[in-house]
Amino acid sequence: MASIGEDANRTSTYPAEVEAGGNAAAGSKSELKALWPFIIITITYLLFTVTDGAVRMLVLLHAYNKGFTAMEVAIMFTLYELMGAVTNLAAGVAGSKWGIRATLISGLLLQIVGLGMLYGWSDDWSKGEAIVYVTIAQAMCGIAKDLTKLGGKTVTKLVTPEEKQVRLFKLVSALTGYKNSLKGVGYFMGAALLDWSYEAAISVNIGFIIVALPFAIFGLTTQLGRVASKNITLAAVFKQSDNINYLSLARLFLFGSRDLWFEVPLPFYLRSPEGLGWPRAAVGALLASYIIIYGQCQSYSPQLVLAPLKQSPPNKWACILWNAVLAVCPIFMGAMALTSMYDEPGDSSTGKVATLMIGVFSFAIIFAINSAVHSYLVVKYAEGNKVAMNVGFYYMANAFGRLTGTIISGALYSYVGSNVNDGLAACFLASLVFVVISTVVTFWLDDDEGGLRCGGSLGCLGAPPLEDRDVNGETGGGTDVEAPVGPSSGVRQ
Repeated sequence: MASIGEDANRTSTYPAEVEAGGNAAAGSKSELKALWPFIIITITYLLFTVTDGAVRMLVLLHAYNKGFTAMEVAIMFTLYELMGAVTNLAAGVAGSKWGIRATLISGLLLQIVGLGMLYGWSDDWSKGEAIVYVTIAQAMCGIAKDLTKLGGKTVTKLVTPEEKQVRLFKLVSALTGYKNSLKGVGYFMGAALLDWSYEAAISVNIGFIIVALPFAIFGLTTQLGRVASKNITLAAVFKQSDNINYLSLARLFLFGSRDLWFEVPLPFYLRSPEGLGWPRAAVGALLASYIIIYGQCQSYSPQLVLAPLKQSPPNKWACILWNAVLAVCPIFMGAMALTSMYDEPGDSSTGKVATLMIGVFSFAIIFAINSAVHSYLVVKYAEGNKVAMNVGFYYMANAFGRLTGTIISGALYSYVGSNVNDGLAACFLASLVFVVISTVVTFWLDDDEGGLRCGGSLGCLGAPPLEDRDVNGETGGGTDVEAPVGPSSGVRQ
């Protein structure tokens, strides 16, 4: 039998246990509440992303089958990219003034409009009429993409405490990486559904958006992402910090370097009898594989590449290093495209197929690391109360880079040289120029703290000794202890 003293001790400790359990439960609920916007926006953003990849392939491969040239298809995508650039500016202001919920719902609805317009693409139209109509439909999809993307990019900053930079880096990389992987799924889905029915392919994609809409409408508050009205002007969008300006310019040339060969020339080359002569499903599978590998590498680059090299979270010097490494890929691909092994039409030449695949997938992996670093840095440099405007400005530059790359690639592939090999090689060499410019611009960033480290033994440019770095790779001595996410942690709801 327990003594009176033992009973007294039990009585005195029981309320404390209940209180501790209650605090833990309250903390879990508070953390879930803080992360709820991230969960909702992630679901919506990823569903949208599948349709964004699919509509690209629907338009491109359907146009190829109708006999449109690479330049004509590039023109079809001009308003997609141009309206994306304009939308990023306006969306930054709109998101700050009316909240992320409003921009997200608007983006989803406009995607339905853009997809729905594609039903009207008639075989009886002239090429000129078709180009104008499809370009306008793509403009709707371009606006939709960047209205939706704004929520996906800004919510990571809104749910992460300022002192948790490693967590922020992983969160941004994971969301962006999985978004790109699902975009790859969309690429394959769009190409595969075309073999079934053009109209059915459009309908399936509209179905994805209809599934996503209720999450955005009922799962978010109107206050998420809003800031004081005195800060919300279009002029304020152009008043960015030097780091945001330089990083945005570097981003323009980085993404231009990819779209100089990936979006139009590569699928045309894969389909062309003078290139590889592959069927639509095979082209869609390759492009999907590229996007999925790129997305997964972006998701896991903090853990698998940058952390082992002691470059997590990254700074300016890590950004410069990976930009410079990327230049190897277009050099290799451009040189290979000019060799005699590419002169034989079709895919019978093993060397031709192998070297092209090596170059394409090497670019995907290294580009993914670059993209992860860039995506983290823009969120890091963004001002807490103007994150939507900062990110909007940055992705405006991203869209201009894609626009520039797409237009130049259409012209180079269509008009340079006497065959498709010459055009493809010209696109790769132009890509090299863009990578070099992106690398040079990155030198202007003011973010030297931490120097550059490449593993445990090699450090330069002011890299601190390893014993001065914490377990997550950050300087400052202490470990990155996880703090609760909620109102008390300083996270905006």
